[in-house]
Amino acid sequence: MLKLENVKKQYDGFELDCSLEVKEGCVTGLVGKNGAGKSTVFKAVLGLIQTDGGSLRVFGKSPGELDKKDKERIGVVLADSGFSGYLTVKDLVPVLEQLYTGFRREEFLEKCKKFRLPQDKKIKEFSTGMKRKLQVLAAISHGAGLLLLDEPTAGLDVVARDDLLELLREYMETEGRSILISSHISSDLEGFCDDIYMIDDGKIILHEETDVLLSDYAVLKATDEQYHVLDKSYILRYKKEGFGYSCLTDQRQFYQENYPELVIERGNIDELIMMMIRGERK
Repeated sequence: MLKLENVKKQYDGFELDCSLEVKEGCVTGLVGKNGAGKSTVFKAVLGLIQTDGGSLRVFGKSPGELDKKDKERIGVVLADSGFSGYLTVKDLVPVLEQLYTGFRREEFLEKCKKFRLPQDKKIKEFSTGMKRKLQVLAAISHGAGLLLLDEPTAGLDVVARDDLLELLREYMETEGRSILISSHISSDLEGFCDDIYMIDDGKIILHEETDVLLSDYAVLKATDEQYHVLDKSYILRYKKEGFGYSCLTDQRQFYQENYPELVIERGNIDELIMMMIRGERK
């Protein structure tokens, strides 16, 4: 569906150098702190910025080679864009009909009703959660096979985020669809993504299947004495703490079996990101 190989973009004080792949039928997450390069990746994929090198393919084509039919296979929600606040949902329908030959009017309106989006109210009067739901509904309203979602849950409360993820799960029930979704609220992605890329300072620092991240990765808590006798073969990062050391490993079972005296915590994705970014290599 989507493949980036050493895609580069240079700005003052920032350089993107990114490789990632979104396979058919998969939901791929791109996580990292604000300013790590997530939005730059999306803009490169959409051809909104000129890249400085590397290979980028969408449906096997470069962004510049995509024709109108190809572009209709892509649904997009960008963090810094949206619809005019002076439009209503009713106003939006003919616009979407003009933009997309595959626009499904009745299905779109039915889903707007399901997610309690009024048809006659101006979008500027919508809550942040309502605006995000409308953006996602529009993105999937024309049978897109690839969704590109840049921070779709940003600024949403827990209920609104859950509603949005429910909508995306429904979308993925149809075969042959894929999603690339970015977020700095990593917990949203733990039960949703098949695999996750971590990006920091424009570079991918980790790629792993989500199930493996949650089952095999862990944070070890070791005193100074425990750390100095520890087999560090499977330590990815370490960080000096007041009590001793925190250590990130992708071999939780090895340390459970060989060091039963250690405190071993199954880290969530946020903790793994912090260790990968702030921890030191052994």
